[in-house]
Amino acid sequence: MTVMKTSMRNFYAHKGRMALSAVAVLLSVAFVCGTLVFTDTMNTTFDKLFASTSSDVTVSAKGASDTGETTSDNGKPPVMPASVLGAVRKADGVKSAEGTVFSTSATVVDADKDSLSPTSGAPTIVGNWNGNDARTMEITDGAAPKGSDQVMVDADTADKHDLKLGDEIGVITAVGTHTAKISGIAAFQVTNPGAAIFYLDTKTAQEALVGESNVYTNVNVTAAAGVSDAQLKKNVAAEIGADYKVQTAKETADANRDSVGSFLDVMKYAMLGFAGIAFLVGIFLIINTFSMLVAQRTREIGLMRAIGSSRKQVNRSVLAEALLLGVVGSLLGVGAGVGIAVGLMKLMGMTGMNLSTDDLTVAWTTPVVGMVLGIVVTVLAAYLPARRAGKVSPMAALRDAGAPADAKAGAVRAVIGLLLTGAGGFGLYLASAADKAAEGSLWLGLGVVLSLIGFVVIGPLLAGAVVRVLGAIVLRAFGPVGRMAERNALRNPRRTGATGAALMIGLALVACLSVVGSSMVASATEELDKSVGTDFIIQSDGGQLMTPQAVQAVKSTPGLERVTEYKWTQADFTTPDGKTLDKTAITAADPTYATDLRVETVAGNLADAYRPDSMSVHDKFAKDHRITLGSKISVAFKNGSTARLTVRAITSSDAVIDQGAMYTSIATLKKYVPADKLPLDDLVFATAKDGQQDAAYTSLKAALHDYPQYTVRDQTDYKQELKDQIGQLLNLIYGLLALAIIVAVLGVVNTLALSVVERTREIGLMRAIGLSRRQLRRMIRMESVVIALFGALLGLGLGMGWGATAQQLLALQGLDVLEIPWPTIIGVFIGSAFVGLFAALIPAFRAGRMNVLNAIATD
Repeated sequence: MTVMKTSMRNFYAHKGRMALSAVAVLLSVAFVCGTLVFTDTMNTTFDKLFASTSSDVTVSAKGASDTGETTSDNGKPPVMPASVLGAVRKADGVKSAEGTVFSTSATVVDADKDSLSPTSGAPTIVGNWNGNDARTMEITDGAAPKGSDQVMVDADTADKHDLKLGDEIGVITAVGTHTAKISGIAAFQVTNPGAAIFYLDTKTAQEALVGESNVYTNVNVTAAAGVSDAQLKKNVAAEIGADYKVQTAKETADANRDSVGSFLDVMKYAMLGFAGIAFLVGIFLIINTFSMLVAQRTREIGLMRAIGSSRKQVNRSVLAEALLLGVVGSLLGVGAGVGIAVGLMKLMGMTGMNLSTDDLTVAWTTPVVGMVLGIVVTVLAAYLPARRAGKVSPMAALRDAGAPADAKAGAVRAVIGLLLTGAGGFGLYLASAADKAAEGSLWLGLGVVLSLIGFVVIGPLLAGAVVRVLGAIVLRAFGPVGRMAERNALRNPRRTGATGAALMIGLALVACLSVVGSSMVASATEELDKSVGTDFIIQSDGGQLMTPQAVQAVKSTPGLERVTEYKWTQADFTTPDGKTLDKTAITAADPTYATDLRVETVAGNLADAYRPDSMSVHDKFAKDHRITLGSKISVAFKNGSTARLTVRAITSSDAVIDQGAMYTSIATLKKYVPADKLPLDDLVFATAKDGQQDAAYTSLKAALHDYPQYTVRDQTDYKQELKDQIGQLLNLIYGLLALAIIVAVLGVVNTLALSVVERTREIGLMRAIGLSRRQLRRMIRMESVVIALFGALLGLGLGMGWGATAQQLLALQGLDVLEIPWPTIIGVFIGSAFVGLFAALIPAFRAGRMNVLNAIATD
């Protein structure tokens, strides 16, 4: 009980100094809990949606996926004859059955040809209005479509694009473009995560989406009273045979949940990883806080020991303070986490993914995980300072000698740090020298972990040398004040090392990712310059295939010398060694593709692969299956017949663009795949006539005005798009890493604040002999700057080493250009100095306000 009273007294006595440590715990716990609440809420939203939109049993056409996705490589949804509906209705246990037709491969535009598709990545769904949708949608304005000239739109899409009754929209599919006017607006009765939904009448949907009548993509079946979904599925399957996919409501919902869940899991674990980094950084802050508090209470600890307190009691007293800190910080963090989750939901709403706070889900495990993590991390971080406090002998403490310096422990620490750093460096060397990316990745991971731990352990040893160098460059210009700031930073190398290490971790990751991102852009840019021999690339940013009408619009554009179509499909390969490879990708293109993309060959000529009944393979595939020029491969095309193709070229596997692709001609594909099953173009290449590039670029954009889902890019555009995509990804990662950097800044603030208290008497004496308040504040700011620059120098150097090693692994995939983004690195380094200045504002202000006489009288 006495231990707890002492801990409580000390906690409240230093509540201001504990606040920043509590904030670090709060931020880390809040990020973990916010991530869990956000992903749980998304899961709840999708679960409700899938459960409400799934009929008791669903019959799908052959080729449809388990999730109900209807996009196929020919741009039309897989369908079944209308006769299936009649057969289903005859099955025992069927109360009702209704045929539906819908597609997720359509693009919808308004009267100005602007796309109405979501920008969040959610699908655009066009289908017929049916009874199943009527259960989940309520018509709030107008009426359901009743003719080919009518369409109904969901309320969220109508609000977003300011659509109203009577507005004309166009539905663009592989069949053509169908125009209609809005006859009604329907609102979701459950939360819509962002999909745009358009309803046509059944006959119009069949003709607009499929191009033929009397077909359905699905049949929705409702069970009669007392009939289970499982029994109904069995009865329906027995009636219609094995040519169709039959699923219960649970199976359909589970398939949809698994599809969405894989994306949510990636997002959740990525965010939790960044929260873990923030926790790691917070450990340094807590260790520093308790180390300094223990040092400042040396005499108090001596008195406690002198009147009978044991080492264990002193130890428990410090750990009890840490426990209280962890409990308070974690409790606040759990509450803040719910706020973060709501903020993320609002942010997603701005991007088009609507999430209702009515579905906010806080599982009982979330606060438990947050509390346990926050408390355990805090107590573990405080263990070393508590252990050192228990070692203070009563007499040494009463003499204010502080914790005994352990030279042997320092030497051991230095040796361990050097060994770990060396082992990490050797791991990075093995990664850079690896012949296979998988093997190199293991060495890279090991090297990163060991080198990071090594730098953390060896930090105090490095602090002495690095701070002196930084002091000579940065601080000496400030005269005696700068020299005092340098000495203050060197006074306790362990403290400086731990404070700098907290900042080092975040900046190391920033530097590593910057090097990797810049190297990827530079490598891809070089490969584009070297390999691409066409002027324009036309494709969809949303993944839609090129409709025949859009391809024809490209071909009709004036000023073009040639247009190359590019298709992708799958086939089952039977190679000369007797092996059968199912669902192997094969690319079909026009013969001019050999000119548009200069692919390196190791044998033969790529142009010969576009001869009739010919193909190419890449060298790794050829080696694995004993294939040489002239070898015959049996190729069973998807939705087509089997061909015997002759290998006319073997390409290099080191290419960046189309790496590992195997080519044949579109003419060969057409020979073995029926016209109605032929895949649409993934993209189209266009080359202008000499001297007409600018005019052709303008003409292409005009020709595709009616097809906003496709983008025309020249090589400059393509390079910029690649740079922007990688830049957006890096900015997202930097934003998540900002949490760790904020915690590191709090560590600098806390270290300075506590060191000011620790040096109260010294500051009073300096003021008494003539040091002005302005000089005192400058000294503290300079100390903060040099500590921040120390952490930045270590972090940036370490991160560039990691990034350069990672680039060597990317070189195995053809990305062989190493580029150091010096503007970013220099900017971060300079920014670290401003971080140091910012962190010192409050401690410097408080130091300047000290009363000189009171400071001198301080024990």
